[in-house]
Amino acid sequence: MQRAVERRGIPTVSPSVARDVTEHAKPPRAVFLPFMMGHHFGVPFHRELQRRIILECLDHLVHARESGEIRALPITWAQARKEGVELERLRAEGV
Repeated sequence: MQRAVERRGIPTVSPSVARDVTEHAKPPRAVFLPFMMGHHFGVPFHRELQRRIILECLDHLVHARESGEIRALPITWAQARKEGVELERLRAEGV
């Protein structure tokens, strides 16, 4: 699908949580997130992280040097989940 969109002149970038699959599929551009399957944008309500992921994708869209380039986001699932638990706690407290 990504290649079909690109053929129409629209640049694309794919957020991915499965680097091996991404390397095999060779999309035009991808941002790898070392998160659990299905959690491409981290944990619920973590707007700061979700915004960061979107901005990383847009930046990669503009600055990728070659087709198939995969950028890795330097955050772990454990770190994202820890931050998410804290956000959930604050939300429950009404902060």
